[in-house]
Amino acid sequence: MPSVRADRPGAADLLGWLTDPEAPRLCLVTGGPGLLDWLARHGPRDAGRRRTVRALVPLTGRSALGAAWAVADHLGVVAASPADLVRALATSENGRAARTVLLLPALHTAAEPEAVAALLAELARLGRVRMVVEARPGTPEYELLARERVAVVEPDDAESADDAEGVEDREGDEGTAPAVIDLSDPAAVCAADPVAVTTGYIRDPWDEHGGLRAAWLRAGQALCAAPRPADRALGLLALLGDGADPRLRPALTELAAGSPWRLRWSRVTGDLTPPWPGPVTALAAPDGMLLTADLGGTVRLLAAADARPLGQLDHPVTGRIAALAPAPDGTVLLLDERGRLHTAPGREPRAPYLHRLTEAVTATLTRHPGTALATIAGSVVVGDRLGSVHAFGLTGLHQASLHSGRVTAVAAVESETPFVCSGGSDGTVRRWTPGQDPDPEPLRRRPSPVVSLAAAQTPHGPVVAAAWGDGVVELHCLEQGRRGVFRAGPAVRAVAVTGDGALVVGLDEALVCVTLR
Repeated sequence: MPSVRADRPGAADLLGWLTDPEAPRLCLVTGGPGLLDWLARHGPRDAGRRRTVRALVPLTGRSALGAAWAVADHLGVVAASPADLVRALATSENGRAARTVLLLPALHTAAEPEAVAALLAELARLGRVRMVVEARPGTPEYELLARERVAVVEPDDAESADDAEGVEDREGDEGTAPAVIDLSDPAAVCAADPVAVTTGYIRDPWDEHGGLRAAWLRAGQALCAAPRPADRALGLLALLGDGADPRLRPALTELAAGSPWRLRWSRVTGDLTPPWPGPVTALAAPDGMLLTADLGGTVRLLAAADARPLGQLDHPVTGRIAALAPAPDGTVLLLDERGRLHTAPGREPRAPYLHRLTEAVTATLTRHPGTALATIAGSVVVGDRLGSVHAFGLTGLHQASLHSGRVTAVAAVESETPFVCSGGSDGTVRRWTPGQDPDPEPLRRRPSPVVSLAAAQTPHGPVVAAAWGDGVVELHCLEQGRRGVFRAGPAVRAVAVTGDGALVVGLDEALVCVTLR
């Protein structure tokens, strides 16, 4: 591929567009092969300190869904479809989109160029992300984008002639016939180019390929980003329904042996034995059980070992439940979507002092709604929208200002030295022991809002799980200094940690339990 001179007209025009805050959010480049690649190579590598990052997203061979997944990855959101990407960016709290310039070369070589162009036009109308698209004038996809408010960079004929050899080289590579993939063979699917697999399944909607197609389309955003076939095998296994070809599960289990995670069980929408418990909004894992709250406010009791149904919680809340916090005496505290506290009594009567404590917290949250909830050592821990965490205890109230912005999750560990972890819309996870100063540095910081936290004391010491809005989940084994990263693909709604250290991840279409090897 030819090098691109920074003083050539096409490069100068493009750099001028990049530095003009009033310029349209969409720029079409009509020639000058290598221009976008050069821009990616010479751009800033990260968005630290609010710098703009340039993200190269090659479009060759991509379907609209594949393009949506790739764009979503660069912008720190999760998208199940192109329309879902537009919705996610329209409502996302993180600022990564505003600090990213997407460089999208060779639109004409996409598997679905017009559908990809329609997606990019929708993104341009949002006005939250800047895009440079290499497109050929006169093609339907170019005409579709040209209807938007756009800037156009048209390298002159001399430049195009200079780069003719490069055009031939690149188009020769793009025109190579893709290898035929057996989309029913799990080994072939896991080893193949994920972009080609995605496009293959999109082009063949009449064959479920034994259940592989449905699992791939659920987990695809993570599978396309997974670095190794073993990681893709684990992702497929985690979202494979129980109606799939029975030969697939042992084959994928063998293929996933090189992954750092082992699947303990999963329950996917449509499963019957045992049944899928429904979409999850909140999770907890007390004493060998799982509590799962669904969109309608029902709290189901499941066996932590295999997700067998054990009944339902009789509780006073109607509507969506934002957090579940089981207390040691069997009482379950619930935070509703308006930030108010409710109590579902356990089998044994509450001690009078605990009853008085929960009554006092309930009264407080009626006046000052909470955003997150946990219990620890005779205390109720609540986060608020201003970034503070409050521990209401029998000896008084302890408070700490831990986050810039809303506290989105809290969790507590009952260990020799009990402590609280909190997560916020600022992307940080912080550790704090009520009554002491919080740790000066966050346990973890990522460029995406925290959506859920869980913690447990295990035989290997305290373990903390954190999930972010970009679909990433981390399991921190604090005493061992180990960290495992798990990504299912869909957006994560809630996480839990069992007493033996297993990680449970709640999604809209699945509930998954994995363990670190």
